[in-house]
Amino acid sequence: MIDPAERARLEQLEKRIAELKKAEATAEQGATRHQDEHYSQAQLAWRMVIELVAGLGIGFGIGYTLDLWMGTTPIFLVLFILLGFAAGIRVMLRSAQEAQGQQAVEAAKDEKRD
Repeated sequence: MIDPAERARLEQLEKRIAELKKAEATAEQGATRHQDEHYSQAQLAWRMVIELVAGLGIGFGIGYTLDLWMGTTPIFLVLFILLGFAAGIRVMLRSAQEAQGQQAVEAAKDEKRD
């Protein structure tokens, strides 16, 4: 049979091991979340760049086509490039607001857990 003092020591040891495992799992989860966040930020940055370039490209295409069709100087080209740029900036700002809202929701969830 096991001595009662020895049994108490073993229970304390088991409790300590469980606490350390729990702390280690929490630390690993936090590191993974940080890496996911970093990937998400890079993905958001590329999305914004692509949205801006797409706006410029579409504006260029429409302006160039109108100038060829009407036989004008590149007035429509310049006008639609500027409009495409403005549209790209507008879409980028909307994407940034969306990402900011998602981060606020995640922060609120984290606060609830703690």
